[in-house]
Amino acid sequence: MADRRIGVDVGGTFTDVVLSLEDELVTAKVPSTADQSEGVITGIEKACREAGIAPETVDEFSHAMTVSVNALLEDDGAQTALVTTDGFRDVLEIGRQARPSLYDLDAEKPTPLVPRRRRFEVSERATPNGIEEPVDDDEVRGIAESIREADAESVAVSLVHAYAHPENETRVADVLRSELDVPVSASHEVLAEFREYERTSTTAVDAYVRPAIDRYLSSLTERARDLGVPQPRIMQANGGITDAETVRRNAVTTVLSGPAAGVVGASSMAAGDDGNAADDTGGGNATDDDDATATAADERDGLVTFDMGGTSSDVSLVRDGAAERTTEAEINDRPIRTPMVDVETVGAGGGSIAWVDAGGALRIGPRSAGADPGPACYGNGGTEPTVTDANLVLGYIGSSTSLGGELSLDVAAAHDALAGLADEAGLDSALAAARGVYRVANANMTRAIRSVTVERGYDPRRFGLVAFGGAGPMHAVSIADGLDIDRVIVPRASGVLSAYGLLAADEKRDAVRTYQRPLEAVDPDDVDDVYADLSETLLEEVSDREAATVQCAADLRYAGQSFELTVDIDRPFDAETAGERFAAAHESAYGYRVDEPVELVNCRVTATIPRSAPSIEHAGGGGEPTETREAVFDDGTYETTVYDRDALPTDGRIAGASIIEGAESTIVIPPGWTVGVRPDGALIAEVNEQ
Repeated sequence: MADRRIGVDVGGTFTDVVLSLEDELVTAKVPSTADQSEGVITGIEKACREAGIAPETVDEFSHAMTVSVNALLEDDGAQTALVTTDGFRDVLEIGRQARPSLYDLDAEKPTPLVPRRRRFEVSERATPNGIEEPVDDDEVRGIAESIREADAESVAVSLVHAYAHPENETRVADVLRSELDVPVSASHEVLAEFREYERTSTTAVDAYVRPAIDRYLSSLTERARDLGVPQPRIMQANGGITDAETVRRNAVTTVLSGPAAGVVGASSMAAGDDGNAADDTGGGNATDDDDATATAADERDGLVTFDMGGTSSDVSLVRDGAAERTTEAEINDRPIRTPMVDVETVGAGGGSIAWVDAGGALRIGPRSAGADPGPACYGNGGTEPTVTDANLVLGYIGSSTSLGGELSLDVAAAHDALAGLADEAGLDSALAAARGVYRVANANMTRAIRSVTVERGYDPRRFGLVAFGGAGPMHAVSIADGLDIDRVIVPRASGVLSAYGLLAADEKRDAVRTYQRPLEAVDPDDVDDVYADLSETLLEEVSDREAATVQCAADLRYAGQSFELTVDIDRPFDAETAGERFAAAHESAYGYRVDEPVELVNCRVTATIPRSAPSIEHAGGGGEPTETREAVFDDGTYETTVYDRDALPTDGRIAGASIIEGAESTIVIPPGWTVGVRPDGALIAEVNEQ
């Protein structure tokens, strides 16, 4: 394990940095920049300066970014061309039969990433059984000339049935790569699955964001080289780290990179609190004080992770010690199929702007003040009220608090912004507006938590809540109270936990291949050959073949269903075991199983090289309060005791109403809750026993 590792996560408002030095963590926050690489390098320099080390002595650099998701959300990706099979030019536009709004006759589908004038057809025919009509190289060269004349900056190639027999698609991609000086994304390399719409959409997204990813990584690697730090390793949406060259070739895997890192960090820091570890603390940081809560932890179904940053809040589940994963997502109404941590996102962050809709209701987000100008209290020219301004007016953030250790706050500007909102909403004061903003933001995030728990058949009361992000711990206990969750974990470095997750993440690669057969008709040897081939492909790509472990899975469904469930598969393949696991998974997800034939649809393989999370020790101190100030809670205004998080001892408990201030985040403990400190510095907030 490298001795000095640095992780950098770029958010909408701040760029977060965590530097691991043996058993010590050094953290830093700097404002995000238009060219994200500038903020990344500034953050690395700041962390190294605070640690008293030279950047060139860092052994490893891991990074999570928002380049691809920003391009999709802002419709700011490359001018992309699509080459597809004759007759399938309009697949992206036709999509599926689902309507955005079932009863809205004027509902419009999103504009395709590739306009019709840049969609080209090639004469070819493949079936699931083989090639019937090969491609003509001269025809492809003519298409290349048309693409050049269309000023395309990237090309997606998605031929029908290329997932089963990619020979024609391979030839088309090879000719285009030889004729054009732009990146070419081929569907069998991006997503070797059936369903032409989802495969074409995912390939188009890959091509759409690929030039931006390539430009960004070129800038970042050059700046890293100049600074003397190692070349960056990039977080993927699947929660695993890989090298920069791999994501250059498969850029779609970087969507939701930062949220995935946060879930990994939360899972690592809170290990044991989901009831799946030997003790209640995880990471070897057991303490006698936690024995009384071990039984409660053992009875939990898992953890809800709650990451509230500057522009959005991300919610996910950790069950059986691992983050929930999915292969389906939509970003800006564009379907993407790639393995990823299952994250639910709402547009409610610290910088989210509060506004009043046409009906007079108070709303939060999704528009954000961002890093420039930022919330009104930043004093950078922002005048619109945000969640951060509300927290300042409520007393949760102190007037003398400096965000990120540098940014001082303008209390008067926050009051003015909220006073204007109060006038618009018909409220009597800036304080009333602040209370409304806080409650509406919490309601938005509560709905997100319900969507990953109640709506999936889980009782949130049987989960712990792990809070992180710059604003998450300020809202978490109040949200938990409303959901009857009785335990909140706020890890050390909670304000930069996504950056910490980069240091805890395993190296990971995924591969998939459609293999559609009735389960009863599957040849086990044939399936094992597919798994062996996929495994060998991944093992050739990982950094250390001998250290890698390989996990096989399968997408299964009842005959006639249009969706699949993924279950783990043992080798050699056994159809009866696979069928029973699918039936159990179906019953868990939907409440029933049926005596119907089961189909095998896709074979999946994941290669993982485990990495150890940095160990952390909390030195603590006397735990004396630093000040008191008035803060407003649901049941009134309290003279609230304020503590320095770094000075809290591990052998005591603090009762609410109280506020605990850390370097990157503030934890608000309302009346009726108490909080203790684990040896690794994590705060454990629990409901008072009556």
